[in-house]
Amino acid sequence: MRFEHRSFEQNGQHLDEVVDLKNETRIVVGDHGAELVGVAKRAPGGDWVGYLYRDGDTSVPASGWKSHATVMGYYIHRLVGERTLYEGEEIRGGNHSFIRTKVFATPEVLISEQNATLRYRLAAEAIEKKEYPRRVAFQLDYVLSGGDLSVVFSFANQEQNRPAHVSFGLHPGFRVSSIDDARIILPRGNYRRYLAPGNFLSGETVDFSSAGDSFPCKPFELPDSFLIQPVDVDEYVVKLQDLKERREVQIDLSEAPFFTIWSDLNPFICIEPCWGLPDHKDQEPFEQKVGIQVIQPHGTLSRQCSFRFL
Repeated sequence: MRFEHRSFEQNGQHLDEVVDLKNETRIVVGDHGAELVGVAKRAPGGDWVGYLYRDGDTSVPASGWKSHATVMGYYIHRLVGERTLYEGEEIRGGNHSFIRTKVFATPEVLISEQNATLRYRLAAEAIEKKEYPRRVAFQLDYVLSGGDLSVVFSFANQEQNRPAHVSFGLHPGFRVSSIDDARIILPRGNYRRYLAPGNFLSGETVDFSSAGDSFPCKPFELPDSFLIQPVDVDEYVVKLQDLKERREVQIDLSEAPFFTIWSDLNPFICIEPCWGLPDHKDQEPFEQKVGIQVIQPHGTLSRQCSFRFL
């Protein structure tokens, strides 16, 4: 068989691993937040080479960013004062919302000749009213095929008569030798950056263009998140290159209206597909957040991003 699956325990987490034996690629996902904690390829010499920051390490670091690839939803980034009103109903929550705080049940494992999927589900009943006041179920698929990994977000609105509003995304931190040895390559075209001093939108934007080469940010700027919208671009694949180790991650953002670039200056860079943006400093109602996605009553919403590891 082309794919192998195993489950194991580590540092109080239940982990599931899928290995593509043909292409010698593997992923590891934890039940805490259904978070991807490892992506690796086997090097010609036989060792596994990890692509995420602290790849496969589920211990808690003494300092710095403690995650690997946070799943964000039903809102992303931050709420002003960790609260907001959704058509008069209060939502309370911290950074990147509540999916990251849930312990998921053992995933469904689906294996075919072409790919292998780890499928995680969160029932509407598992979400507290203060976290999100409408009945919307969540499903997350990690689909491994060769050197490609697709991450598919699916929401099902179980409300009888009301639409549901959600925003979501993935927050992967890709390991680099150093920030100075890394290059972010944006496709040729025009972009818009949403300024967010203090992590909240100011209402100001800056338009810029790329000639298809390195994104012109200074390393010391990365702790200030770059919230970016492709406006008119030739393609939607952003590349992160490690010049020292000659590794590359290609991130296909064709279904994502926004993406974020961020690092705390440890040896990783996050390139995050986003379906929505954080609050404005002068907070708007939840249902009016920039980029919020709308699901009609009894409707579904499914979006994906994909990654290629070279």
